[in-house]
Amino acid sequence: MPAINRSASEQTLVDASGPEFLEALARGLRVIEAFNQDRKQLTLSDIAKLVDLPRASVRRTLHTLVQLGYAEMDERMFRLRPRVLNLARAYLQSNAVTDIVQPALGQLSERTGESCSAAVLDGEDVTMIAHASPKRVLPVSAQIGFRLPASATALGRVLLAALDDRDLERFLARLRSEKITKFTVTDKAQLRKAILDVRKSGFALADQEVEIGFRSIAIPLKKRDGSVIAALNIGVHSERTSLKAMHGHYFASLQAVADELQLQLI
Repeated sequence: MPAINRSASEQTLVDASGPEFLEALARGLRVIEAFNQDRKQLTLSDIAKLVDLPRASVRRTLHTLVQLGYAEMDERMFRLRPRVLNLARAYLQSNAVTDIVQPALGQLSERTGESCSAAVLDGEDVTMIAHASPKRVLPVSAQIGFRLPASATALGRVLLAALDDRDLERFLARLRSEKITKFTVTDKAQLRKAILDVRKSGFALADQEVEIGFRSIAIPLKKRDGSVIAALNIGVHSERTSLKAMHGHYFASLQAVADELQLQLI
């Protein structure tokens, strides 16, 4: 059998993961994750660069994804097909937290007239697992499955505050935060302070750090044993509610929902 041609980053991952690690599956998932709202279609070369894998490996992976119906090719361009949604659906349908939280967010959105979301921490990002909103137009960031930088969001800072000190320092050490808007906090000392403040206050506020004109307040969602399993937020357009008024307007409503949900989460 010929030797496997691995990139440096892939070799590091293989060495750290042990003999049970399935490289072919890992490569397939990395290729799928190369696509996003800014990269809707990509060439073979584009994908190979993005995932840091050999072109031959990416070519075989793409061929497999096309044959299974997860991707399609048009001339030299590849793009994902709707079947990829089955992967997200499997998570959402098997996740009891989503089933419990979604109806509660719907009721909260009706009472407040604002968008409400739940998210979990995934690497350096938060991923939305539930969402409800009024009928008026909302930011793209409200979509279920959407990923946002944890360091720049109220949801993310709540989840980061739940980490122990060692894991938080590791997160900050490897973080490469970007200036998404003029309000995005990128200084690590400021971020650390903001996260530690969440531990004391029990909530986080983020003001237009990911999207101009959009601010939010978030609190932790805990199980009965007190462990944090998600974060809940209410997001508003900045002209509707001042940053100063966010806590007074929405904290009590969020906390009431979190307390009710905690009774259902074993």
